[in-house]
Amino acid sequence: MAASVRSQVISLYRMMLTESKKFPSYNYRTYALRRVRDAFRANGTLEDPRAVERLVVEGQQTLALIKRQVSIGSMYATQKSVVDD
Repeated sequence: MAASVRSQVISLYRMMLTESKKFPSYNYRTYALRRVRDAFRANGTLEDPRAVERLVVEGQQTLALIKRQVSIGSMYATQKSVVDD
């Protein structure tokens, strides 16, 4: 994997984790964090440049989805549960 692609993937990973931590609901937050980590671990050994590029595009779409869901979730207040921070 080229250095620029690697830095792009790491940047995408960090942005996805940061956005996932913004979910107001504990359940959605932990689910999103687990999905992001698992997806990146599963594809960590991928070497094919086309497949990596396809997954980066897919990750950017998922990041946009997470951002939308976080903003929608923050519009509607819910009661805090015991496990929420």
